[in-house]
Formats: sequence, structure tokens, C-alpha cells
Amino acid sequence: MVEMQEWEYRVQTFGSALRGPKDEDVEGTLNEWGEEGWEVVAVRSLESTNKMSIVAKRPLTDSTRRRRSRPDSWGT
Repeated sequence: MVEMQEWEYRVQTFGSALRGPKDEDVEGTLNEWGEEGWEVVAVRSLESTNKMSIVAKRPLTDSTRRRRSRPDSWGT
């Protein structure tokens, strides 16, 4: 039986209500992510804002597996 690849995902929003993201900020983040094994899979411009969200994924392995935790607000 072939084992299914598991993935972990990362999402970050750039920009603000007043200005769009700076290219150098986005480029720096993407270079850091690349060094950590992340691959961008989607870029979304947030409607009626100066913001954009970037979605990345990387294979989930024993060395990249992060401890999952629930935000405190889930329990209230």
C-alpha cells in the first residue's frame, strides 16, 4: 500500500489598510520560507484592501512535524 504524503501549511498576510505590501518584505519572507522547505501554492489579493495572503506547504516529516496546539479561545 502506498503511503499518502502529509502536508503542513502556512498562511501569511502582507500589507495594511493604508498601504500594500513592500516587494522587499515579501521577497525576504519567501526566501526564508524557501530555506525552510516551504513552497508557495497560492497568492490571494484580499478584495477591497491593500493586503495579500500567501499560502505555502511543505511535506510533513518527523523533522518538520510541529506540535499542534489549540488556541485558548477554542475552549471558551
